Amino acid sequence: MKWALLAAAIIVLAWLIITYNGLVALRQRTAQAFGDIDVQLKQRHDLIPNLVETVRGYAAHERGTLEAVIQARNAAAAAQDPGQVVRSEGALQNSLQRLVALGEAYPDLKASTNFQALQERLADIEDKLAAARRFFNNAVAEYNAAIAAVPAVLFAAPFGFTPKPFFDLGEGTRATLEAPPRVSF
Repeated sequence: MKWALLAAAIIVLAWLIITYNGLVALRQRTAQAFGDIDVQLKQRHDLIPNLVETVRGYAAHERGTLEAVIQARNAAAAAQDPGQVVRSEGALQNSLQRLVALGEAYPDLKASTNFQALQERLADIEDKLAAARRFFNNAVAEYNAAIAAVPAVLFAAPFGFTPKPFFDLGEGTRATLEAPPRVSF
């Protein structure tokens, strides 16, 4: 009887350790995935001043748009927690879309090889950023599901495992991104 109780206690303890370690690994995966997003955001933040300067050379009287992009970039670069990052990056995304749209209004700007190269680089960064967001949201979904599932739900919260938010761009940005592009010849 003693041995059976001891064996049961060892099995329960081993199960707790394995479950806890699994939750730690999932939490770390979400942190790593957010770090991947952060790298892409840094690249985008570094590209924006060059893009603004190129546009300024062709469309200097678009000062309001240029200043809005710079302010949004600075706010995004200063964001600390994931919630702030998501909100500020959504605002930056909207500002960048207005800035890139200026290329349509100014044919000389649109024809500029520098502007075209910066647009291509921005598009590449945006593609990588979208992939990093998908990876992060997948990691968050796995983590949130793991802490909500039995038996981990019984001890996850007391050990500091709380649900994490998804990286959501918000309704306004999503609607803009999903709108079909306008093509003019």
